[in-house]
Amino acid sequence: MHRGMDVAGHVAAWPGISIVTRFIVRKIIHIDMDAFYASVEQRDNPDLRGKPVIVAWQAKRSVVCAASYEARAFGVRSAMPAVRAERLCPGAVFVPPDFTRYRAVSQDVREICKRHTDLIEPLSLDEAYLDVTENKTGLPTATIVARTIREQIRQELNLTASAGVAPNKFLAKIASDWRKPDGLFVIQPDDIDAFLFPLPVGRLPGVGKVTGERLATLKIQTVGDLKRLDSQVLEQHFGRYGLRLYELARGVDDNEVISDRPTQSISVEDTFEQDVPLAETEPMIRRLAEKLWSASRKESRIARTVVLKLKTSEFTILTRNHTPESPPSSCEELTDIALRLRERVALGPQQRYRLVGVGLSNFLEAEETAAQPALFE
Repeated sequence: MHRGMDVAGHVAAWPGISIVTRFIVRKIIHIDMDAFYASVEQRDNPDLRGKPVIVAWQAKRSVVCAASYEARAFGVRSAMPAVRAERLCPGAVFVPPDFTRYRAVSQDVREICKRHTDLIEPLSLDEAYLDVTENKTGLPTATIVARTIREQIRQELNLTASAGVAPNKFLAKIASDWRKPDGLFVIQPDDIDAFLFPLPVGRLPGVGKVTGERLATLKIQTVGDLKRLDSQVLEQHFGRYGLRLYELARGVDDNEVISDRPTQSISVEDTFEQDVPLAETEPMIRRLAEKLWSASRKESRIARTVVLKLKTSEFTILTRNHTPESPPSSCEELTDIALRLRERVALGPQQRYRLVGVGLSNFLEAEETAAQPALFE
């Protein structure tokens, strides 16, 4: 049963026949804290305010966990190698991450959100979806709810958050990024087409470099271009995801806000420009492991299993996984496990691979594993 209101709409297919479609009317807010880790550091240390702050261990193989907007002006971004960030912004102040403190502040933000709705789906420590179709404070519109939450975060926590308001999760997430930092953007139901159609297809969830290139071969550059393709054509080219693209191009997303959805797995992957033998995958595995390690720092739970994914030039997908006695406690340990998993692939030296991915799964609550101190220190 979907939360929200079912609304029937009639679309004329041919004379005398109408097709009844149903869609769900919801009021969704996506809250996204601005440069969260770096902002917490600047809030708690006045000497850092106004300075380019990079939250990362200043080591050769470290990656950026977060960057203040002063650092972003130099091109520094999350998941970037710390050595590159230092080259881009030589005057940056490096601060080692303090995830215990960030989790505590994240909980403070959530307590503010809970004043307005119990339907909260955290995506990480710094962002969450809220379903305010019916809000607890009796405010008349979702826009006012979002504005109130942002103001409460500002006044009580001395931090800023951006918010997107829309009829579904997909649109709300795009909207929250529209006026960052410290912004609010609303997509009304009647404005969905006007907002979506000019956007590049790369703004749609799941459309990365490879899918974008495949869409480009179909002369699809914008969401408006995409809407002109029927579902059969999209399914033919993209399989089941083609049907998802068909819906997204129309602003349709019936996914509910699910409270306390536990993380099942996180992963990163990339496609090689040219198919490569297994022996040449190590540099990519190392880069992906660093990116994954940075992403895992936003999780409040701890992953025990490391997964390696490979796709052959024939599009066969191989996965190997390993669950050590204690969870990986560093990026180096995660990388080493991923590389050892590669040794369990035995298709011969002539086999070529087009894609590699590294993932974490089997998440547990921190108190369920004795490795918590090592993982979060």
